[in-house]
Amino acid sequence: MKAKLKNVLKNEKGQGVMEYVILASLIGIFCLGAVKKFGDVVNTRVKFMKSEIVDNIRVR
Repeated sequence: MKAKLKNVLKNEKGQGVMEYVILASLIGIFCLGAVKKFGDVVNTRVKFMKSEIVDNIRVR
């Protein structure tokens, strides 16, 4: 009986670790997507500022 109880407890610990691994992976994937989206916004703004600077230099 004790052996069965130990196996059940051991399996539950492994399941808890696996849940944390899955959760951490999903959070990581979400963060990568957010950084990619944020990076695109920053890149667009930098290109706009660059074109504005070049246009202002040409005018003067």
